[in-house]
Amino acid sequence: MSADSRWAAADAAREGDVQVLDAALTGARQRTLALLTAYEQALGAALRVPFSPQLNPPLWEIGHIGWFQDYWIARNLQRSRGISCDPEHARPAGRLAGADALYDSSIVAHAARWRLRLPDLEASREYLAAALAETLDLLARSATTPADLYFFRLVLLHEQMHAEAATYMAQALELPLPEALLAASRQGLPRPPTASLRVPAGEWLLGYQRPGFAFDNELARHRVRLPAFAIDAEPVSWQRYLPFVVAGGYHNARYWSPAGWQWREASALAAPRYLRCVDGQWQRRCFGQWQPLPMAAPAAHLSRFEAQAWCHWAQRRLPSEGEWECAALSARSAQNFHWGEVWEWTASRFRPYPGFVAHPYRDYSAPWFDSRYVPRGGSWATAAELAHPRYRNFFTAERNDIVSGFRSCAVEV
Repeated sequence: MSADSRWAAADAAREGDVQVLDAALTGARQRTLALLTAYEQALGAALRVPFSPQLNPPLWEIGHIGWFQDYWIARNLQRSRGISCDPEHARPAGRLAGADALYDSSIVAHAARWRLRLPDLEASREYLAAALAETLDLLARSATTPADLYFFRLVLLHEQMHAEAATYMAQALELPLPEALLAASRQGLPRPPTASLRVPAGEWLLGYQRPGFAFDNELARHRVRLPAFAIDAEPVSWQRYLPFVVAGGYHNARYWSPAGWQWREASALAAPRYLRCVDGQWQRRCFGQWQPLPMAAPAAHLSRFEAQAWCHWAQRRLPSEGEWECAALSARSAQNFHWGEVWEWTASRFRPYPGFVAHPYRDYSAPWFDSRYVPRGGSWATAAELAHPRYRNFFTAERNDIVSGFRSCAVEV
């Protein structure tokens, strides 16, 4: 699927009617269940995995998806108010006794999720199925204003976020996934020869301003002044990145920020995660199997530290998120700006736009401001409904489990 097609799907998820949302919710659940089946086949019904700060227990993830849908749809007595909903209003008990204490990510600390006594896999599947059935029934009887459909869109995009996280987890755990879930990683998206796009100086309206759904951190659209800049037309490929590795870049502190070098030493990486070189040939570990590395593909599973180090070595820089968004959407460059295979690290720290107002899901954005950085675009593992050029993702700089790469800008124009 091309970036333009995914963008159209994202617009449909944000602005589409009840029928569009019904199909999207059903499709998201099919993906969730396909991933769950793959995990069960690889791990058994207990779905046990070792503790990691970058992972959640798979059984907890499944229950959390069902709980989130139940909490914001069936149990939400102010559902029709959209972003005017009071998130603290008294809710009726859910379909699973004690579910809030098990699955509410706002109150259940990450480490605690590994110690909980959770419902088993069969009960979790039933919980998921019941939540979706009630959600679709309520959707069919819902009014169609943006406020009425807001929470249906939220639970759709939330489930697709967790499906992407489950894909990262399978890669980290070296679990095989069915070909239907990996087709995009095999095929990739069409890529032009590496080029640089020149964008003239000017003002850019940063942020989302359309009907329908938006995340709170995308709103409060505002003007930013951008100097003239030159930006890669596509993410940095392995062909461009690996000379930095071969030249000893992972052993030379001069290219790394102090925090980046500390991370590099602690991780003991001598090359990007999931890569090795055998008899002069680079290979990547892909869901448990070593494969030849496609050199023209975007470099992936790179931390922001690695992206910064390469830029220093290559005498380039990361774009700001304003530059990224402008290049992706402006009439002068959008047709030649190719995105959607990897999340792309930017120079921007995750901060609120001026005039930020938190939406009812209070813990989505505000707790993470200033502690994370903004990748833009989307990866092959990102659902089409999420892959919007104004969507702001946010991760800590060391994350290399996500399908993350970058594109670069010239230092001067």
